[in-house]
Amino acid sequence: MRKTHALVQVTIAILDNPTGRHWGYHLSKAAGVRSGVLYPILTRMLDEGWLVDGWEDPATIKGKRPPRRYYELTDKGRLALGGILVDARRDARFTNLPGLVGRFA
Repeated sequence: MRKTHALVQVTIAILDNPTGRHWGYHLSKAAGVRSGVLYPILTRMLDEGWLVDGWEDPATIKGKRPPRRYYELTDKGRLALGGILVDARRDARFTNLPGLVGRFA
């Protein structure tokens, strides 16, 4: 996968909580990327086997909103995303990204 600022930002947001469920809206806000950028990245991560997805149980929803889709990191994804961050730390293009330096060491 081509390393872009958006990919690195999404990677940082996912690895901020590597064992939890991630909702698209929350990832968009945490990564600082628009949904039109986020969802293609998540789709590629799903295709690579780095994430698995599912749907929120409708019985647990309060109010009249539809179920939300969630994403969880796989072991393969944990290794791949960790590698992306290692590479990003060495790449001058990403030195100014907030949260990259000093995290996930």
